[in-house]
Formats: sequence, C-alpha cells, structure tokens
Amino acid sequence: MSDTGQRNRPQETLAKESPDEATGKSGSTRRGGGDPATRGRTTIADGVVEKIAGLAARDVVGVHAMGGGLARTFGAVRDRVPGGSGAKSVSRGVKAEVGEVQTALDLEIVVEYGVSIADVTRAVRENVISAVERMTGLEVVEVNIAVSDVKLPDEEDDEPQGRLQ
Repeated sequence: MSDTGQRNRPQETLAKESPDEATGKSGSTRRGGGDPATRGRTTIADGVVEKIAGLAARDVVGVHAMGGGLARTFGAVRDRVPGGSGAKSVSRGVKAEVGEVQTALDLEIVVEYGVSIADVTRAVRENVISAVERMTGLEVVEVNIAVSDVKLPDEEDDEPQGRLQ
C-alpha cells in the first residue's frame, strides 16, 4: 500500500504468537491498546441536533409553534402540497452549530397566550439541553431562544405544532 493510503490511519499490527510464561502454551496477543470505543471518530450532523432540539422544544407545555411567521407560512403551504412529504419539519425554528464536542442552538418559538414566557423558555432550555446531551453526548454551551409571537385564543390555528393537550 502506498504511503498516502496510510497517512491518517493507525498502522496495522498483526497478532503475535508468544508462549504464556505461566503455562508454556502459546496464545494470541492483541495489540492496538485501549478501549475499542475510543478508536475512531463520530460526527453528528447539524440537522440531527436540530431535530432533537425541535422535538424537545415542542414537548414543552406553552410552546404553540416553532419558527417565525414566514417560516411557518411556507411550511404550512409546503405541507399541504400534493406529493409533498406531508410531515411537518421538526427542525423548523431551530439552528444548530455543531463542533466536535460542543454545540450551540438558536430557537425561535411561538408561545400560547397567558403562559409565563420566562417559565416556558426556562423549560424549553432545560428540555432541549437534556435531550441533546443525553442523545448525542455533545456539551450544549448555549440555547438562545427568540419568542417571535404569541398565539391568541381567538386566532385561527393554521398549523398546530405544540404539545397535544
């Protein structure tokens, strides 16, 4: 194999036969050292973290929808188009920046009228951090939340995205 083919890969070591000093039997000695879980690298796409965060945020009571008005409008139209997926985008209203060991999230939400915005955003932040850290192993360094609208009781409900009551 050429030198460039092995540049980023550890060198392969063949198992060597050596006599076991206590029994005199020969056995296979494995080289490569360390825990197999530490051999290699796992990368997590931004979209994966966005979906996890979107689902976790929608699960909080008081969150009516995710995303700004324009994003929700286009999403509602896209969901109604024949031949489309028909499923709402779970990552709508979520933007993630994922590094090797950390992630930062920006969320845009619409809250129900009458709820404490401070309590809802605190619950969203806690739920999102818990879900993302538990599922990905990434450290969530910040969750920024923008409340873009309030759903009034008398407004027509174009796209219910919040938790079912």
